[in-house]
Amino acid sequence: MERMTGLDASFLYLETDTQLLHICALIVLDPVADGASYEFAALKAELGRRLHLIPAMRRHIHRVPFDLDHPVWIEDAHFDLDYHVRRAGLPAPGGRRELAELVGDIAGRPLDRTKPLWQLWAIEGLDGGKVAVITKYHHAAVDGVTGTQILLHLCDLEPGVRYPDPEPGDRVAERAPDDLRLAAEGLLRFPTKLGAVGMLPKTLGMVNGFWQRRRNAMKGMAVPFTAPRTRFNRTISPHRSVAFTNSSLGDVKEIKAAFGVTVNDVVLAVVAGALRDYLAAHDELPDSSLFASVPVSTHETTRHERGANKVSTLFCRLYTDVADPVERLRLIAEANAGAKREHDLIGADFLQDWAKYAPPNTFQLAARAYSSFKLAEKHPVVHNLVISNVPGPRAPLYFLGYRVDSMYPFGPVFHGAGLNITVLSVGGNLDFGFIACRESVPDVEAMADAVHDSMRALLSAARERG
Repeated sequence: MERMTGLDASFLYLETDTQLLHICALIVLDPVADGASYEFAALKAELGRRLHLIPAMRRHIHRVPFDLDHPVWIEDAHFDLDYHVRRAGLPAPGGRRELAELVGDIAGRPLDRTKPLWQLWAIEGLDGGKVAVITKYHHAAVDGVTGTQILLHLCDLEPGVRYPDPEPGDRVAERAPDDLRLAAEGLLRFPTKLGAVGMLPKTLGMVNGFWQRRRNAMKGMAVPFTAPRTRFNRTISPHRSVAFTNSSLGDVKEIKAAFGVTVNDVVLAVVAGALRDYLAAHDELPDSSLFASVPVSTHETTRHERGANKVSTLFCRLYTDVADPVERLRLIAEANAGAKREHDLIGADFLQDWAKYAPPNTFQLAARAYSSFKLAEKHPVVHNLVISNVPGPRAPLYFLGYRVDSMYPFGPVFHGAGLNITVLSVGGNLDFGFIACRESVPDVEAMADAVHDSMRALLSAARERG
């Protein structure tokens, strides 16, 4: 048994029927490339042989009576691999659009909280003999880094690897927790919630520091609640539209070297160009810049040892109001440097420190009210979208024995920010995953297509400069 951290549990508290807080990935496999013979039964059996390496995939949540404390993780005594691993086929011709529609459908379904919070779908019938795997994990169990680590347990550096069956003694059944004891412990821990009062001086000091930096005209993070409203800044439905594409990591590094910026600066500038083109095509480009919430991993810097989610966030201005792509990249890089300095002032643990004081009942009621009354449409826009850039492995990978052709990530979308763009570097590619509320962005594939024009504009400028 392991108690959830406040940050992990917050993803349960903030989830509603329309705001589904799980993370998905689309992994396209190419068995034909190695002359392998794909079999669904073999893929599922190999997954079963590796589950003992990933304890989180056999645990489910157990609520503390009356929500007196954060839930605990316990091993599922009735774990059923057949429930979690599913099989589907695409209708001919099995192309990109049909696959995207299926990913959107799976992403729009909630996970059953009485079971371990993950699913894996094997999708057959793709063009060229390829096979797709769609994974889905709840954000309470993984973040970008821990999710990538789970996938790496299921991947190898060579084809056809088969793990031995685990020894019978590798797993010891866990006894169900005593609810009376959990409730008593929750009551005893309740006074510690008052520790939030001790966070107030630090928070006020941080706000004052930001104010002083702005008075001195120092650049830093974009200011929340000042973003322009767009079509994806409204209350969301449970329906999802999905698109995906990839670009060369070598092109990104060429742009990085030519302009003396970071890979993350280039990724944000490419996405900003795609957003500008998309909104301009709909005659909806705001006069002021969009800005994004950008998750930042704190796994290497946090003092907290427990928990799947170790993350904070930057608010980054995207300069979508600037037409010239090179000037836009320069401004993004300059603003990001100031934002990182402010992030360091906040500290890696600020979000986790606050989250541990989250009262479960209050948060859950607030999330439902916020959704039901469509409050996201009644206050200034906090931020326009989420953009996440996750570094992945550089070497070619084989997922449960089959070659990985590409790996597209999809994060959650939120009320008021119904668009998420997640980028994962795998091998020599950058794989872009776009997911949005379908009613707000039904043509999200047009946004994904615009990535290539945005990338070409920066690459052409880089080569002229070089």
